[in-house]
Formats: sequence, C-alpha cells, structure tokens
Amino acid sequence: MTATLEVTDLRKQFAIGRPAIDGVSFAVPAGEIVVLLGPSGCGKTTTLRCVAGLEHPTGGEISIGGKVVSSPARGILVPPRLRDLGMVFQSYAVWPHMTVRQNVVYPLKHRKLSRSEAARKVEEVLALVGLSEYADRPVVALSGGQMQRVALARSMVYRPQLLLLDEPLSNLDAKLRLRLRDDLRVILKQTGMTALYVTHDQAEAVVLGDRIGVMRDGKLLQIGTPGEIYNRPADLFVANFTGATNELAGTLIERNGTFGVVDFGDGRRGEAALLQQQLAPGDRVRIALRPENIAIGRKNGGNSFMANIVGRRYQGTQTVYDIDLFGHRLEALELGTASRHAIGVATQVSLPKEGCWAYRDSGPSSYD
Repeated sequence: MTATLEVTDLRKQFAIGRPAIDGVSFAVPAGEIVVLLGPSGCGKTTTLRCVAGLEHPTGGEISIGGKVVSSPARGILVPPRLRDLGMVFQSYAVWPHMTVRQNVVYPLKHRKLSRSEAARKVEEVLALVGLSEYADRPVVALSGGQMQRVALARSMVYRPQLLLLDEPLSNLDAKLRLRLRDDLRVILKQTGMTALYVTHDQAEAVVLGDRIGVMRDGKLLQIGTPGEIYNRPADLFVANFTGATNELAGTLIERNGTFGVVDFGDGRRGEAALLQQQLAPGDRVRIALRPENIAIGRKNGGNSFMANIVGRRYQGTQTVYDIDLFGHRLEALELGTASRHAIGVATQVSLPKEGCWAYRDSGPSSYD
C-alpha cells in the first residue's frame, strides 16, 4: 500500500564542515512523485539516504505512512529493512548470476507468499516494465537500460510503501536515458506508487516530477510544480540552475504591484517581474532571463532595445546567439533549422517583462 512521506526539519551533520542537510522539510502525498534537484554536494542524495535509513540524521523527523521511522530527539531509528521501501540505485545492482525472473522474484522469497502468487506478481511487474519476453534470459545478456528496468521491477514487485530512486538513469547513454525517462513516469503512475527521486538533470526532473524541490548547500530553496519552478523561481540560484543563465544588473526605480521599472544605466529602462515581494524602489537588483525568452529582430510584447550580435552557434534544430546588450554578453536561443541573423549586425531584441525576473542583488553572481 502506497503511503505519504513526511520530512520535518531534517538535519545531518558530519564530523566537519557545514551541515550536509540543514533544516529540510517537505511532504510527498501518497501516489505523488517528488524530485530533489540540485548540483553535486547539495544534500539531495544524503536526504534520500536518510529516508532510506542508510544515513542517520542528527535532527528532525521522518515519517512514512504516518509512522515515525527516524527521530533522533525521541530516540527512534527504524532500520531500513523495516521501512517497507523499494530503492533503485545509480548502478544497476542486479545479481549477475541470475536470470531476469530470478532477480525480480528474489525480494518475495522472504515474504509469506505462495509460489503461484509470487509468480503472478513477477509476471505483472515484468509486463509493466516491458521485460516479459526477457524473463528467462541471463541478466548479464541485457543492455544497460534493460538491466535498470530489472532493478526497477525488483524494487516494485513487493509493492513497497515508498520507492526511492537515486539518479537511476545517469549511467545510461543519452538515447536510452531519454527513452527510459519517459517510460519511468508512466510506470510509476500506473502503479500509483509514492516516489522520491534524486537527480541533477533539470529536464529529467521536469518530465518525471509532480513537484520539484531545488536544493543548494543542504537547504531546500523551493519546492513546487515544474511550472512554478520554471516560471516563478524563488531566488536567483533557482532561476540560474533551471536555465535562466542570463543576468542584467540595475536599480529598481518604481514598482506597480508584481512588476517594476528597472534602470539599467544611461537612461535605459525596462519592466521586470518582482518575484521577491520585499523589493522596494532604490534597491539594486539582478535580472535573470532565459535565452529562449529573448526575441531577436522583432518585438515580443515587452522591453525593446538595440543589441549587437557577436557570436553564433548553429545546433541543427536551433541556433544560440551571443548578443551584446548594454555592454553585457547574453545568450539568445532561436528555434529553427536555419540561422537567421549574421554576426556583427545590430538588431532589435525584445525581453518580455514576464520573463525578466528581478531579485535583490547580493553579489557578483548567484554561483559565487
């Protein structure tokens, strides 16, 4: 029976350095897929390992299906084998000397099931992951993607309360990764399973997650639907990490509800969305902007300026342009199989106010 996961003020401190997890709280309702997204060392895998019981938190609580499985303050630490979890690792972790069927049936050997019931469950889950015709094949004769499907089937065959997935697609080649990524969400939704998924890949997070939690330096910066994360980033780091790689500095001189007028210097002004409500006129701000939201050579219902095209990278189905705007080098992405703009040309560019996100300027770069 699938269950709700609740993580409250979770903390993990190793012997030295800053906390690996620093007051993280979130909930995963039954049947939902939550993806923890962030760069290496942000604490996402440590969070997942604490939920699994493979790491011991130093503070906070973890509950699965309403039962507290970890609470250092109360002396509660339920071992991993008693948490009714399934787990899929980055490595396939299959038994190389067994067939596909033998790998998948293995978790059922220690459960009170008849042989016919176990066989039925194995057939069901192999059909679900698309491996029915490979059931009696040695697992080492499979491709990487097929072996990861075996690992997924083995983790789901006993229908655990919660499924944990730690970057399960990262060892696959690009084509396999894309195909299995799309299939994986369908498989998880068909089972109605609650899942916590860890990745550093933004596209993977958007395709798989009902909600995405973005982490940095042990903290959960924002959790929301893919649309919320991509269109209303909570801060400059979330915006940058999810693809808003362009930045412009300016001063907020006027605000009108959720939008404001920003002075970029030398009398150049534009409108921006104020996602941080505490911003006030006079504040220094930094604007985050996605390359795909810059329109070249045409007005796009927003701020319009003249810019110079200083670089061009043709990528087949799209072209990435380097443009010089106010002395700042920005990237603009344009879809299409032909490059339309030449290097060295001055042209009009439009920056939609809804796609210009203003944040308080706290330093040279959000990555510093």
